[in-house]
Amino acid sequence: MKRPFSVWKDVYLVGSAEISHPYDCCIYLIDAGELVLVDAGAGESNDRLIENIRSLGFAPEKLHSVIVTHAHIDHIGGLAYFQENYGVKTIAHNLDAEAIESGKGIGVEFYGVSYQPCRVDVKLSSEDSLKFSKYEIKVVHIPGHTIGSIAAYAEMGKRVLFGQDIHGPYYAAWGADPVKAASSLQKLLDLEADILCEGHFGIYQPAAEVRKYIEGYLSQLQAITRGK
Repeated sequence: MKRPFSVWKDVYLVGSAEISHPYDCCIYLIDAGELVLVDAGAGESNDRLIENIRSLGFAPEKLHSVIVTHAHIDHIGGLAYFQENYGVKTIAHNLDAEAIESGKGIGVEFYGVSYQPCRVDVKLSSEDSLKFSKYEIKVVHIPGHTIGSIAAYAEMGKRVLFGQDIHGPYYAAWGADPVKAASSLQKLLDLEADILCEGHFGIYQPAAEVRKYIEGYLSQLQAITRGK
């Protein structure tokens, strides 16, 4: 199994299908002065994630919060563990908060795992800024994959974008809306990020590669919407 690694400055990849568990999304750690996770995995690799954080020289006891990009089990399954054991704050968009707190419509049936519902401490709206002692992390509402999907980005000498599941899938049965998703991907393009931290497929850089990656999925969505 691969090891966690530094992405850029204060950003680290601590979990993924290859680093922590096959069911996990990409899980990022930001040293924003306070330790911030982006997503929490499917809940099957909590001990491994803690080991990975320690291996990078960080104390999991200093974890402050988890930014939840959207309410699918592979991104939220570990939330209750981090809340109960490390007292982290869960931050999510208010439109996905009900799913996180109830466990309904989060896709557990596709993974065959259990889910422990947990509270959302900070419920975001369309545009928000999360201020930490070292960085300000800006949040953008990007509905389409779920109704409350968000992306986050920060200026760290380069603009680093945590773009969640840009690749989709965009299935209506899973609560997706391809029309809204296309608009959301255009919003991400307009951010002109230098580094993209994607929800499952890792890291893309420089800016030209970020644009190419997002444009590829935007073209697919536009073809789907034209065919309706």
